[in-house]
Amino acid sequence: MNEVVKLLKERRSIREYIKKPISREILEDIIDCGRLAPSARNIQPWLFVVVTEQEGKQQLANLATHGKFIADAAACVAVFCERDQQYFLEDGSAATQNIIIAAKSYGIDSCWVAGNGKEYAEDVREFLNVPENYTLISLISLGYSDKTAERSKKQLSEVLKWEKYK
Repeated sequence: MNEVVKLLKERRSIREYIKKPISREILEDIIDCGRLAPSARNIQPWLFVVVTEQEGKQQLANLATHGKFIADAAACVAVFCERDQQYFLEDGSAATQNIIIAAKSYGIDSCWVAGNGKEYAEDVREFLNVPENYTLISLISLGYSDKTAERSKKQLSEVLKWEKYK
């Protein structure tokens, strides 16, 4: 099986991390993969803020309704996009997915925490001192873990239709 396909099929959201830092070099490579995501009309409306200091991760964990585990991650990536771009949500989601898959290629687990439209989105933007023309798309916890998630997925036959739904 192709390595990329294997990563896509094996990746699961992980919310428990061991205390092991991620090198700056690896974090930069992971974010570079986010930067290279497809975007509508190649606008590339994104901005990435990587938080590795404990105080910052704790504050993000406190702000995010369903992201308390961010405090225990080695890093948290906040993905922002320029809010006045027509496809900012799609573009930011593509970048988020690229980051998650790139992280997995390094053996780093992750969890995508929703950001767009959440009540804490503006608080996160302000805390990270991001300009007002950007909006939060996602928070991504990154870390090494000794846990595995065995969540079942729907069978392909349940979600795949050919030509028409019927």
